[in-house]
Amino acid sequence: MIEGGCQCGAVRYQVDAEPSAVFVCHCTECRRQSASAFGISVDVPAAALQVVRGTARRWSRPTPGARLICHFCPTCGSRLWHERHPPDGTVTLKGGCMDRPPDVSQAVHIWTASKLPGIPIPPDAKQYPGEPDRR
Repeated sequence: MIEGGCQCGAVRYQVDAEPSAVFVCHCTECRRQSASAFGISVDVPAAALQVVRGTARRWSRPTPGARLICHFCPTCGSRLWHERHPPDGTVTLKGGCMDRPPDVSQAVHIWTASKLPGIPIPPDAKQYPGEPDRR
């Protein structure tokens, strides 16, 4: 069981599934959203996500090939998860809102073409200069 929530605790979720992938994204949008050097996304089945407290708000933005629907806490603004539109059956939990941090030792690094200088990527990590084909 994966559990998590926003910074203020108003929105909480549970996911009764194992992650299918962990991504470290170096794109400018993820850096802006996380206010950090990269964003961490954990893919899980959309059907396994259950909100157990509060109600997240949504905001969307275009991405290559789809729209990204971003769910966040209306009180503190913490980003919680993303889903693609059209839907692909998964959501990506934002790594920073998970109660137990995700293991990024085997993470796939994406959008490395826009990575900040000085941020190391493990030499054996899978990496893509842009968006990988997730099909």
